[in-house]
Amino acid sequence: MKFELTGIIAAALTPMRPGGGVDLEAVPKLVDHLERSGVDGVYICGSTGEGMSLSSRERRDVAEAFVKAAKGRMKTVVQVGHNALCEARDLAAHAAEIGADAVSATAPSYFKVGSADILVECMAEIAAGAPNLPFYYYHIPTLTGAAIDMVEFLPAAAARIENLVGMKYTTHQVFEYQECLNLDGGRFDVPWGSDEMLLSALVVGARGAIGSTYNVAAPLYRGIIEAFDSGDIKEARRRQLLSVRMIRTFFRYPFLAALKYILEVFGVECGVCRMPQKSLSPGQAAALRRDLEEMGFFEWCGIT
Repeated sequence: MKFELTGIIAAALTPMRPGGGVDLEAVPKLVDHLERSGVDGVYICGSTGEGMSLSSRERRDVAEAFVKAAKGRMKTVVQVGHNALCEARDLAAHAAEIGADAVSATAPSYFKVGSADILVECMAEIAAGAPNLPFYYYHIPTLTGAAIDMVEFLPAAAARIENLVGMKYTTHQVFEYQECLNLDGGRFDVPWGSDEMLLSALVVGARGAIGSTYNVAAPLYRGIIEAFDSGDIKEARRRQLLSVRMIRTFFRYPFLAALKYILEVFGVECGVCRMPQKSLSPGQAAALRRDLEEMGFFEWCGIT
């Protein structure tokens, strides 16, 4: 199965109402914003989208709202990982029913996956729910605890999972990432998942990236890619440093809430975060805005 996620893919936030319920009516406006920002796709119900804090019914509703709003405008990938593999498989089947372009899944995270063989079996169970859709494993060991060698996992998974096309790689081991990109003549599509290290990934061959801060600064990252592709490494480094400083600032606050607040500043309401994620207090929101103004964020983020 041939499929590729190239360019900038936003790990979409999930809009929520003040009481914590999902706000499906806000999804089209968020998709409009992302399209204007220049993203090439949306990754739905992932870590940034608080997918693991949503019920399966909510995940279906959110996925359907995003796919409906984004279809024909950008690629749509639905993250379906779940501690209950049968639930993940059903979510994958639903993603196929609503017309998503691809599905993706994290490893089960309560009972930790301890070997590549077990991880392959888990992902095979999930991918079978949508056998005609491209499937991406979502490698994020800091959250799942599945610290498996991806150079071992990918060939084993490909032999077992016919619709596996690659993985979303969200850890900082660029050497492992490079080897994954070059396995079996480059057969696997491996979008990069650490925004603050996009330039490092481009150097070793990345063609696509999925990230949370693409919700609020996609033009900055497109600029990194364009500068790199044109050979202007100095400019690519300058822009990447802006990203590093921006992300460091966001992490001084509840991270997802900070992103939602910045979208609100841009006129895109995404509401609160669901526990255990914290929302910003009014004082934190004011302090974050001052911090970003002082670093010139609103001038160079590229959002108008």
